[in-house]
Amino acid sequence: MTAMRIPKPSASSRALYTPEERRRRDESVWTLVQGILAPFQFLVFLVSLGLILRFLATGEGLFAAQASIVAKTLTLYAIMVTGSIWEKKVFGRYLFAGPFFWEDVFSILVLVLHTAYLVALLTGTLTSGGLMALALAAYLTYVINAGQFLWKLRLARLDQAGRLEATVTLADRSSLSGSAS
Repeated sequence: MTAMRIPKPSASSRALYTPEERRRRDESVWTLVQGILAPFQFLVFLVSLGLILRFLATGEGLFAAQASIVAKTLTLYAIMVTGSIWEKKVFGRYLFAGPFFWEDVFSILVLVLHTAYLVALLTGTLTSGGLMALALAAYLTYVINAGQFLWKLRLARLDQAGRLEATVTLADRSSLSGSAS
């Protein structure tokens, strides 16, 4: 009987989570918090985007648009803080853990643009049109960053499905070789 060799994954094809990281992810309350905050933040984003576009199209609703951007920024801060705690619990570091390095780098840009909006709003350094343009730039980076995280979620699900399929395949092979003896 020949031993079955399982190829070692290359560094570029490393699974998103080690088994221990997956266990910590699944057991962490911060995973649930992220699962709630992410769609909530997206809803706030959609409402805010609508209010910004309404203001830009009609000139009406400046205060509502500005308040919605502040609300979007506060939800961003909440998800960033809790996401950093999640990353620490799962990977042992608050930011820039290997599997999420580039998402975290881009998240910093998202934070900088949203924070720049708050500073400009509070200091009056931009016109209302300038504020809306800055908010739209911040929102564009947010959409890109959200896409990065959705991609990682998909990769994690595919990795999990692949591991489950490999386990089932190995179990099937084991039972077949056991019944052949």
